[in-house]
Amino acid sequence: MKYRGWLIYNAGMLTPKFIEIHEWYLKTAKEYQIDLISLSNSEVFIGVENGQFKLESKLTRPDFVLYLDKDTQLAKHLSELGIPVFNSPETIAICDDKNQMHQRLAKAKLPQPLTIFAPMLFSQKKEPDDQFLNYVEKSLSYPLIIKEAYGSFGQQVYLIENRKQLQDKAQELIHRPHLFQKYIRSSHGKDIRLHVVGDRVVASMKRVSKNDFRANVTNGGEMFAVDPHQEFIDLAIAASLAVGADFSGVDLLYDEDDQPLICEVNSNAHIKNIYQCTSIDVSAFIFRHILDKLKGYS
Repeated sequence: MKYRGWLIYNAGMLTPKFIEIHEWYLKTAKEYQIDLISLSNSEVFIGVENGQFKLESKLTRPDFVLYLDKDTQLAKHLSELGIPVFNSPETIAICDDKNQMHQRLAKAKLPQPLTIFAPMLFSQKKEPDDQFLNYVEKSLSYPLIIKEAYGSFGQQVYLIENRKQLQDKAQELIHRPHLFQKYIRSSHGKDIRLHVVGDRVVASMKRVSKNDFRANVTNGGEMFAVDPHQEFIDLAIAASLAVGADFSGVDLLYDEDDQPLICEVNSNAHIKNIYQCTSIDVSAFIFRHILDKLKGYS
């Protein structure tokens, strides 16, 4: 059976970098005899009519959707119409919100840095509470990490050295979801990214930065192919499964004993860097996984 699929991307992210990734997936899909067509989220019209989910598009309804966006409203709508969506809207939502992600990982009892969630405050509240900041300071000590709940490529992550920086950043983020986290000194400027597809790690690379506490390549980090220890492989798979991902990029930190801690799980990890580093085309594994799941649905 030849499958038809949609690749959904965000209409506001049509840059050369993302176009290259889309074309990469289209090319790989063709190799697997999949008729994959790219559509932006603004080219698919959804709503409700007569109490039912409504979908209109210039194209025939697909057999599945490869969802390279964070528009979970559209992803959920497609899923409710019975169209298999990879990754699922629930997984995308969990991974997009670091607060949800860490809670889901905790539910699975997986190791991660000590984390404190900022309270949600409405606009009438103009300043963070000293009592709360005292608790953060006492629990985490300095330096500590502040992360906005929504952010990618290592952005919206801040290293805080003292009370004034803590006060200033908490003030800046007072009405935005964020969290506070223990700084893992043993992993300063280094981490390991493992690409998980289904229940196996298919590619891994170590990232090292000499100039930044974050190891992300977009922030100047270097990447090296690595054969990770089994503890790292097992934890990456467990983390990916905990958030319900069909495929993911799991970032792990090194604790003081060189054991892994989960930094984050990315539901839509880019595949170019890992290919440049390892010569492994993760997209091929993703499509084989999708085809296996589609055969299970039929």
